[in-house]
Amino acid sequence: MRIVVHGQQAFGKTLLERLLERGENVVAVCSAPTGQGRPDDPLAVFARDNGLPVHQPTSWKTPEALELMQSFDADLCMMAYVLLFVPEEVCNAPRLGTFQFHPSLCPHHRGPSSINWPIAMGRRRTGLTIFWPNDGLDEGPILLQKTCEIGPDETLGDIYFNKLFPMGIAAMLESLELVKAGIILKHDQRLDDGSYEGWFKADLVRLDWSQPVAQVYNLIRAANPAPGAWTTHGGEKLQVYDCARVMGPGPAGEAGEIVAVSDDGITVQAGEGRILVKRLRPSGGDKQSASEWAAAVGLVPGDRLGP
Repeated sequence: MRIVVHGQQAFGKTLLERLLERGENVVAVCSAPTGQGRPDDPLAVFARDNGLPVHQPTSWKTPEALELMQSFDADLCMMAYVLLFVPEEVCNAPRLGTFQFHPSLCPHHRGPSSINWPIAMGRRRTGLTIFWPNDGLDEGPILLQKTCEIGPDETLGDIYFNKLFPMGIAAMLESLELVKAGIILKHDQRLDDGSYEGWFKADLVRLDWSQPVAQVYNLIRAANPAPGAWTTHGGEKLQVYDCARVMGPGPAGEAGEIVAVSDDGITVQAGEGRILVKRLRPSGGDKQSASEWAAAVGLVPGDRLGP
């Protein structure tokens, strides 16, 4: 079977590695174009190192892009992780079409930040979808899905690197075996029951310490490591990363008030609860322990974070 791998970053590179280890006939690799002054994508570098042709068109919405996909004479395209929209006509150019990985349980949480949003919303489960893309946004008949739990303290990084990444690689290979066996399942997404969320940008993750503590904590987890939830101290931006929810009764203060400073970090009052901030990054600085930062700025109980 003649296969085109389309993707980028570590996920695309890992998928290509597994395909080559299995002896699959990969005839071309497609990746997003390299930005000016930026290093080449790991997938593109690995493909070239293994003698595979790499193609990086700036758009897939052109007649030339369609001709490019047709020129591969491929049986199947496997889209591992893509940033550029690929029209359905291009996806259908290979004889058996194209299937794509998406890190959510489509049709729920379709969109570019599909891992962040379930965590921020306090969901207890998420998963991944392998689907046959059409001209919608993360839409198309579903080939298979896998689910995983979102632990109460797991962050974006935990869910992606420890769960969705390895599950996704395995699901892509399982999907390939299904297609090889002639089992091309296509279950319709019920889009009226779904959701599409945009980018989980920095302007959405400013912490409001007056909100319920669970909501504040979920937002911090969902933005760790990127884009990084943030608050302010003395008018300067302060990004918040590793945290823990402090359980049980304790002193209540005003929202954003520092109620304790210790070697473990700084404890901040949120709505009806407290959060222990362990790691943060001050404006213009590097990530560091909260206790180190507190000592450097002379933080004491009674000081405040936020407006």
